[in-house]
Amino acid sequence: MSRSASGSARRAAGTTRPASGWRHWRAAADPYLRLCRIDRPIGYLLLLWPTWWGLWAAAGGPPPLGILVVFTLGVVVMRSAGCVINDYADRWLDPQVQRTRGRPLAAGEVAPRQALALFGGLMLAALVLVLFLNALTIKLAVVGAVLAASYPFLKRYTSLPQIYLGVAFGWAIPMAFAAIQGEVPRLAWLLFLANVLWATAYDTLYAMVDRDDDLRAGARSTAILFGDLDLVAIGILQGTFLFAMALVGQRLELGTPMHLALGLGALLVAAQLWRARRRDRAGCFAAFRDNHWLGMVLFLGLAIGLGQTG
Repeated sequence: MSRSASGSARRAAGTTRPASGWRHWRAAADPYLRLCRIDRPIGYLLLLWPTWWGLWAAAGGPPPLGILVVFTLGVVVMRSAGCVINDYADRWLDPQVQRTRGRPLAAGEVAPRQALALFGGLMLAALVLVLFLNALTIKLAVVGAVLAASYPFLKRYTSLPQIYLGVAFGWAIPMAFAAIQGEVPRLAWLLFLANVLWATAYDTLYAMVDRDDDLRAGARSTAILFGDLDLVAIGILQGTFLFAMALVGQRLELGTPMHLALGLGALLVAAQLWRARRRDRAGCFAAFRDNHWLGMVLFLGLAIGLGQTG
């Protein structure tokens, strides 16, 4: 082989090694990324919108940049941690459910102790983030951590895990008021209640996707509890949620932007119920995913309304 040819071979080998190393890293990290649902951003968005509702409402407009960054990163970290501990708690259930049997823990790609180690690392990252905030927010964050860690275990013992999810997902709202105002006023709890109603509604749609499998496995959910009245219950929950958001808009004097957002929100709710009318897996899952748009529309109504009043 000539010197130039051997040099070309060495250069070619040099360029392939990093690519091979990158592929190896990606393959090794992939189960953990999927365990955190990095490939499923809908959960991050459903947690992000109520967090931003709280931040904007507490600040009367755009919140301080540092607090916004801490809370937004906290959404990513806590949602990831919640998914990890959820799959750890559901490792008895997920192999029996069509939609979840391919998850990393259920499929044996990640060991339970590895999942717990990842959960611990994510909770440590959340602790570091919250240390940038005031003492009241840190105290509330401890409660939030307990909510996030305990929620997944309720499916064996109660038919209302969806309500508990709403509490866990909405806990960022009182935290936001505490971080910005140093207290948690009544408005914060009204916004928190609105989120509990909303999350119970959309997570019931999510539970309807797996209802047949959950019944066989012995899991519990509001989808099973409501039975044939599931869509009626979801409609009532969503309607009460919009009413609570209307009260928030009234107290903040948001005016036309919030009125328009609520009107569009009502149409989005009607579209969700229409999508889920046959109670098939695809329709219920699509209706669940559409709640991202509902959260975004209400955030825009709140943010634009606050911009006008400010």
